[in-house]
Amino acid sequence: MKTASKIYTGLVMLFLFAPIAILLVFSFNDSKSLAVFSEFSLHWYRELFRDSETLGAVRNTLILAASAALISTVMGTAAAVGIHKLKNRYMRAAMDTVTNIPMINPDIITGISLMLMFVFVGRLFGAATSLNFVTMLIAHITFCLPYVILQVLPKLQQMDKALPEAAMDLGCTPMRAFLKVEVPEIMPGIITGLIMAFTLSLDDFVISYFTSGNGFQTLPIRIYNMTKKTVTPKMYALATIIFFVILFLLLLSNLTDSDTAKAVRTAREKKRARRTRPAA
Repeated sequence: MKTASKIYTGLVMLFLFAPIAILLVFSFNDSKSLAVFSEFSLHWYRELFRDSETLGAVRNTLILAASAALISTVMGTAAAVGIHKLKNRYMRAAMDTVTNIPMINPDIITGISLMLMFVFVGRLFGAATSLNFVTMLIAHITFCLPYVILQVLPKLQQMDKALPEAAMDLGCTPMRAFLKVEVPEIMPGIITGLIMAFTLSLDDFVISYFTSGNGFQTLPIRIYNMTKKTVTPKMYALATIIFFVILFLLLLSNLTDSDTAKAVRTAREKKRARRTRPAA
């Protein structure tokens, strides 16, 4: 049984990562072939950095992802603090449900509904163009917010409730106690939420496609437009770079979580040691 489970797990991992491995290998292929590896070359990486339109799409994507991640992290942290302080059980359940809707709702439904709303509001105010960078930014913030909230909220629940109260007893204002005491305690959740929001915004195609204007093109939309003709191997090179960037961010997130867990365990051990220390 154990052997069968190991084989099954290995096949699943192979199925998941074999396409990525093929993409990584053939991004260094000198020819366009996906069947024959002729020789190792950085030709397609050089071609990528000469493609101004693709680099412009990468720049737009990074600007959009960074902006959406930062804004959604600030708003999501504030929302998590508000939800955590709710005393009414039914109100909290309602807020949890509302938070989960953007994650459960299919992307195509979210994209179409946001597009219709933006067009309606644009025509209501007589705007020449209803869809632009701002509409994409709002759409990305909308679907990134729940993920930030779900990363920060557990950290708030794990935090000792006496910490901010002790800080205010020592003379801190509520805002200063939040910034000096609560924020450092929930910082791992904030960082994880920021990284998750950035990667989700970087990867999104469906919602971006429905809420983008003519003057702003992200990388997923650029790649989709290229599939109508031919996807050149320089896209493999770009995908390889993005893969390693995302891998680095995931490793950073995991290291942050592990360091936090170690710090919590150390603090608990010290606390138990003080309690068990015999009185002088």
